[in-house]
Amino acid sequence: MSIAGIVLAAGRSTRMGSNKLLATYRDRPLVVHAIAAALASPLQSVVVVTGHQAATVAAAIAAAMAGGDLPDAADRLRVVHNPRFADGLAASLQAGLAALGGDVDGAMVMLGDMPLVTPALVARLLAAHAAHPEAAAIAPLIEGRRGNPVLMMRPLFPALATLVGDEGARRLLAGRADVVDVEIADPGAALDIDTPDALRDLLATQRT
Repeated sequence: MSIAGIVLAAGRSTRMGSNKLLATYRDRPLVVHAIAAALASPLQSVVVVTGHQAATVAAAIAAAMAGGDLPDAADRLRVVHNPRFADGLAASLQAGLAALGGDVDGAMVMLGDMPLVTPALVARLLAAHAAHPEAAAIAPLIEGRRGNPVLMMRPLFPALATLVGDEGARRLLAGRADVVDVEIADPGAALDIDTPDALRDLLATQRT
């Protein structure tokens, strides 16, 4: 079973006012935290999808690789650009799926603005699929709500290709009997940094 990671790092950060992916938390850009978690997990490979300020985001990733913050990146990491990033999240997800090899059985979809997602959480979702190989998707469940990342298997890929705008997979997964929810207490699966207030709260944790 081959599972790849897709880190979505293409958004325009309209609510933030500046590129949130490049905001520094614990001495690393937010997007580097997300990529590092993917690389430190059992995922076979990782695709990062850039869009807005693609060159700057790619440069931050390259600097992290050179500085040793992204181990094994040279062999397992690929950065692709989505020229349709302004069309919304769906276009970036589809660009990531298109970059996967035909031998990939599923994709762990991760968001570049979720720096508290851990390799352990990714591994737990992968283990849940090993226990439920018939599942089309595996999602973390926090206080009754689905969070991220979400593992989506290849049978879902054609449906994901029909998404438009900023529509994610939530609607597609709703009500499906073949989606397995994994109850967790990890707040990192629910925390995405979309606003200056959210970033301020995150940075405050550096002092604790």
